[in-house]
Amino acid sequence: MPDRAPQPVDRQLPTDEARDLISLARDIAQREIAPRAAEEEDAGHFPREIFTLLSRSGLLGLPYDSEYGGGDQPYEVYLQVLEELAAARLTVGLGVSVHSLSCHALANYGTKQQQVEHLPAMLGGGLLGAYCLSEPSSGSDAASLRTKAVRDGEDWVINGTKAWITHGGIADFYTVMARTGEDGPRGISAFLVPGDAPGLSGAVPEKKMGMKGSPTAQVHFDGVRVSDERRLGEEGQGFAIALSALDSGRLGIAACAIGLAQSALDEAVAYASGRQQFGRPISDFQGLRFMLADMATQIEAGRALYLAAARLRDAGRPFAKQAAMAKLHCTDAAMKATIDAVQILGGYGYTADFPVERYMREAKVLQIVEGTNQIQRMVIARHLAGPEVRRSG
Repeated sequence: MPDRAPQPVDRQLPTDEARDLISLARDIAQREIAPRAAEEEDAGHFPREIFTLLSRSGLLGLPYDSEYGGGDQPYEVYLQVLEELAAARLTVGLGVSVHSLSCHALANYGTKQQQVEHLPAMLGGGLLGAYCLSEPSSGSDAASLRTKAVRDGEDWVINGTKAWITHGGIADFYTVMARTGEDGPRGISAFLVPGDAPGLSGAVPEKKMGMKGSPTAQVHFDGVRVSDERRLGEEGQGFAIALSALDSGRLGIAACAIGLAQSALDEAVAYASGRQQFGRPISDFQGLRFMLADMATQIEAGRALYLAAARLRDAGRPFAKQAAMAKLHCTDAAMKATIDAVQILGGYGYTADFPVERYMREAKVLQIVEGTNQIQRMVIARHLAGPEVRRSG
């Protein structure tokens, strides 16, 4: 079967620097990430060396201030770099997105002194971050979290368990939401906790359907002591900080989803163009051509949607509704595209000899992380019709 190399995505980029960044990301993706992706995912290997390379290449802190080692790039550029990385391997793309999410609280709510002290290492010093909001009993209802931080002089002592933490147990730092006051969202504060803090430990990683190379684990806090200088924002501001980070993080998930979907489409087109049945390529058959056309249309629509939301963010305008829409559409489109890619490849698509079965397994988690798609629909509806009316009795 002849090879049919996928064509690079035709991108509209604002600057020559942005075009250079995309070229750099594609080069790293094609040389260093994609060739090892299948083998390493199968083995459950986390490519820490790739994240070190991305940090050295200036790709791990793109949307943050260059004063602290970031790339000074608008979100519309950062997200397209993220898409390129996720197209090569979702573990890498999602890992970069989570790292960016874990830097958000310090970069946007930290004091100048905190930013000077910690951000350079986080953005360009080879460190890897994790974001700790979810718990075993509080997922979608994140405001009910139970992990507590109790004041002890100039320190805080943190006790509790976080769940479903990407990079749990291997991260160099954790942005942690913990209860410091009353029940509900107003009693939560944010902390920057070093990964080697005494009393902090990661559980055995979860055994997952896909993304086996990306460790997802519970993180235990057993009397973890951090100074008040590592509290981010005001006491009780943690939940608002968390929601602010998630609005941006949802765009990262949307971009990763489109990268994964694009790879599935590329594989499907290549296979359909080379596979002969009844004396001609199966890409000649209308039913299959329509599947490819639908996949391509949904991918282009998703890319336009996440970029439109990113441009609102870059302009300093509200974008929460659009971020929820982008996360919802792009992840649903990725799930559909990967399922259709398996169908187009037929029996071969169900084997590990081709990557589309892995893409299908990986796509599923994108409909769940950083707010399930049911939560995204709730967020969108609230923007349209206002908050739900809670009735008692």
